[in-house]
Amino acid sequence: MNYDLIKNVLDLVEDFESAVKREKLYTNDANGFRNWISDNFTTEIEKSEPGWEGKDKGRTAESVISTLIVHLNRYAKTYAKSAIYDSGFSTQEEFVYLINLKAFGVMTKIELIKKNIQDKPTGMQIINRLIKHGWVEQNESEVDKRSKMINITEKGLTVLDQQMIKIRQATQIVAGNLTHQEKMSLIRILNKLNDFHYPIFTDNVDTPELLDSVIKKYSLTSN
Repeated sequence: MNYDLIKNVLDLVEDFESAVKREKLYTNDANGFRNWISDNFTTEIEKSEPGWEGKDKGRTAESVISTLIVHLNRYAKTYAKSAIYDSGFSTQEEFVYLINLKAFGVMTKIELIKKNIQDKPTGMQIINRLIKHGWVEQNESEVDKRSKMINITEKGLTVLDQQMIKIRQATQIVAGNLTHQEKMSLIRILNKLNDFHYPIFTDNVDTPELLDSVIKKYSLTSN
């Protein structure tokens, strides 16, 4: 019997269980283990550098990433418009706010706005529309009387539930034809990008100083 092989397999299982606890991206069973193996032990072909339009003329990887993220956001908004067509929702942000309140519970106005990565004036407008519709309610905070706590109402839960089938369809379309392995890899990459950008967003640096501030803080190149 090859005891070294058994030991190596057991080491892999131990690493997998740590990944399950840490990332919560895999089910703790044989299927989850297979997906983890597939995601973390790719071939050299899969790791090779891709091509892109304009690469031979000096277009950078950063330029491509930025452009593709903008494009994907526009695609997602197009599907979201279709998902809320002929409903009580007027914007994608309205149902996203409700989804966050349903998922994470009561929070302050500022917490809700920050969770949706929006500036305060725009976020306040969205919250006011939700209050006007009766989909959320606001109450004084027991901790800080200056803060207003926002909670989703039964009416809000109902209108959200009525639209959830189409909303889920829209999110499935956004993921397109990615395999499970590709989805897991993309989640890890996007989480890494989000972890980089979110603290910058919450710092609320004034627009004129923003680029210079980020470049200096993270020692990025400015050209």
